[in-house]
Amino acid sequence: MKIIFTYLTFLFYGLNAFSITNNEIYKICQKEVNKILCVKRLKINRYKLEKGNPIEIPVIPYKK
Repeated sequence: MKIIFTYLTFLFYGLNAFSITNNEIYKICQKEVNKILCVKRLKINRYKLEKGNPIEIPVIPYKK
């Protein structure tokens, strides 16, 4: 019974993706030099994710 309940819970919450809100986007972009481009980029990425399209995530190499 626990397995079925766990599986159903995962399906219910796993299928719903919570997107980032406009307020969270503005909080993230407060530290950026060019705030307008940051907000625009994040809103475009949010729209693409909601539609199911892949987005590009930049990889920054770690320097020791």
